[in-house]
Amino acid sequence: MNAPVPPFNPLHVFTVAARLGSFTRAAELLGVSQAAVSRQVAVLEGYVGTRLFHRERYGATLTPEGEALRDEVGPAFERITAATERLRKESRTAPLRLRVYSTFAAKWLLPRLHRFEAANPGIAVRLSHSVAPVDFRREPVDLAIQLGRGSTPGLEVLRLMPDILQPVCSSRLLEAGPPLRTPDDLRRHRMLVSRYRRNDWCDWLAGIGRLDLLQEGMEFTSSVLTYQAAMEGLGVAIGQMRLMEHDFQEGRLVPLFNLPVERPVGYHVVWPTDRPPDRKARAFLDWLQVEAAG
Repeated sequence: MNAPVPPFNPLHVFTVAARLGSFTRAAELLGVSQAAVSRQVAVLEGYVGTRLFHRERYGATLTPEGEALRDEVGPAFERITAATERLRKESRTAPLRLRVYSTFAAKWLLPRLHRFEAANPGIAVRLSHSVAPVDFRREPVDLAIQLGRGSTPGLEVLRLMPDILQPVCSSRLLEAGPPLRTPDDLRRHRMLVSRYRRNDWCDWLAGIGRLDLLQEGMEFTSSVLTYQAAMEGLGVAIGQMRLMEHDFQEGRLVPLFNLPVERPVGYHVVWPTDRPPDRKARAFLDWLQVEAAG
């Protein structure tokens, strides 16, 4: 049978008083009264069944039993202090680990991330990407940005933005190709399709009541490649409008038809319910909300 754990706080107070050789100085260091130090030492003496200090008018000296306990316990507390301080330093300098879709990172997060770094110079962000749902039990991740309906058991969820679809193309295609004034003009253009979002064309066409325009298109392995193909004038892609603001501002892509369709999903930040965000994660969450609102 395991021995009972000794009272930890009295042990700590004892080691401080033993090191300083004074209840008064120990009280000053610990930020408590001298009487409180005396009471904690008395609790420990009652637990071990022997006196540990000789109380004297001008101080306190260790008994032989107190010296023996100090020699055993003192180094242990020094190791505890050193270990916890090392962990505190590592926690302050460790990066914030973020899992995110590659398209979200490339099109929305990376063009803005310099603003977070400027406002939080002490917080480094380490990015990883995957389309699979995050598993916080197995992956070294603090926060994840995912696309979904926003309700997942065991996860806290913060909604960032909706998933809004609309066709996009390059200005080159608008100038050199057949006209693209109405959805009917899509019949004379190639549809560009992302493998992981192959239903986007169907969802958008269903949203405007024109599923009759659906045709087989050119498929790419990622949305980033699909948008690059659109920039090169290879056809028309379905754009995730909130992710493409920089492409529109820089003139790399042009939204078509002014017929946006919002899907019943959105982008959310998630983290484990049993692991509240620390200081770094909270700063990043606050920044994300401001950027998404803007």
